Amino acid sequence: MIEKPYHHGDLKQALVDAGIALLEEVGPEGLSLRAIAARVGVSHAAPQRHFDGVRGLKTAIAAEGFRRHAAFMRAGLPPDADRQARRFAAMQGYVRFATTHPHLFTLMFSTRDAEFSDPDLQQAGAESYGVLADIAEGLEPLYDGAPDARRRAEILLWAIVHGYSQLALTGLLCADENGPALPIEAVMPALIGQVDDPPSR
Repeated sequence: MIEKPYHHGDLKQALVDAGIALLEEVGPEGLSLRAIAARVGVSHAAPQRHFDGVRGLKTAIAAEGFRRHAAFMRAGLPPDADRQARRFAAMQGYVRFATTHPHLFTLMFSTRDAEFSDPDLQQAGAESYGVLADIAEGLEPLYDGAPDARRRAEILLWAIVHGYSQLALTGLLCADENGPALPIEAVMPALIGQVDDPPSR
């Protein structure tokens, strides 16, 4: 079969973007190299040059998901805002991403679908986690001088916002069709009020 001409630049990125669009429509079980090739307008063999099977495609999609996830968390983070405002903004971005892109969000954390030893996925995941690590600064006093207090604070914050996001996706937090009855920022003040949060850098 003669491959259809492709004239739009970065084919690999175009395939990932098409894969994300298809994922949002049909979920991870509906993803296939053939389907995204058809969507982009290339031969069914073209994706095989860029991805090691469907798992390779899903891994690349997960990496792109983490990059977009980080961008959602960074949106609306003015550098002159105090630490608490920045923390709330990033956490709201985390939840907004999860509820706006539920299939992508689920795939990003699925060891069944993605290969987490992939360097690109590791780098993208670290970029996303870096935003959380930054906004966890100031919560160390919760752990009373423990040598790993910063790491504990990061995991605590991640557990709260990720758990909230997962509950929101199930619909268990929804009072009605308009969305979660209790926003993430309403959950956090009791925790934040326990620490003397210093001003942002």
